[in-house]
Amino acid sequence: MSAVIASTTATLPIVETFHSVQGEGAWMGCSAFFIRLAGCDVGCPWCDTKQSWPRDRHPEVAIADLVQAAIAAQPQFVVVTGGEPLLHDLTELTNALRSQGLRCHLETSGSAPPSGQFDWVTLSPKPFKPVVATNYNWANELKVVIQTEADLAFAEQQAIAVPETTLKLLQPEWNSPESRDRVVNYVRQHPRWRVSLQTHKFLGVR
Repeated sequence: MSAVIASTTATLPIVETFHSVQGEGAWMGCSAFFIRLAGCDVGCPWCDTKQSWPRDRHPEVAIADLVQAAIAAQPQFVVVTGGEPLLHDLTELTNALRSQGLRCHLETSGSAPPSGQFDWVTLSPKPFKPVVATNYNWANELKVVIQTEADLAFAEQQAIAVPETTLKLLQPEWNSPESRDRVVNYVRQHPRWRVSLQTHKFLGVR
C-alpha cells in the first residue's frame, strides 16, 4: 500500500476505531478494521452501541487519519459501521481507503440514501425506520435481527426486495435466549436463510 494519501481536510464524527475480527455474517472470523461513525436515528431498543446515537458527543476525525490507522492495521478489509453510517456522505472516506488498496465493507440499516463505493454491503433493515429503496439493490447480504415471531415476517418482506443472489441471514437478538431457538427452527424449515451469530461476543472480543 502507498503511504501517500490524497490531501483532504474532510472529517467525520467517530465513536471509535479498532482492529479485530468480523464477528457476524458471511465474513465472520476475518481480520477487520472497524470505523464506527456517530449518529443514528433508527433507535433500536436492543441496540448494543447506543453510545453511537448522538453525533455531537463524538470528536471529528480527519479522513486522512482514519486511512492511516487502517493502513497500519493491515486488515483484510475495513468495515464502516455506526450508528447509521449512511447519515454521512461516505464518498471521500471510501475513495481514500480504496486508493490505498483497502477493501471497504459497509454495515447499514439502509434508512438513509446510499453514498460511497463498497466491495461488500451488509443491509440490516429495522422495522423502526423504512429502508431507502435504492439500498436494496446493492445488498450483498441481508441480515435481520430476530426477537419475536413478527420479526420473521418482517425478514421475509425484506427478502423479497433484495436481489436473488443476496445472502439471507437471521441473527438472534443477543439478550433473548428464546430468539435463538426461534431462528434455528426457522432456518431448518426455510433453507434459503442462514443463521448469523455474534461470535465476537462468544469470544469476548470487540
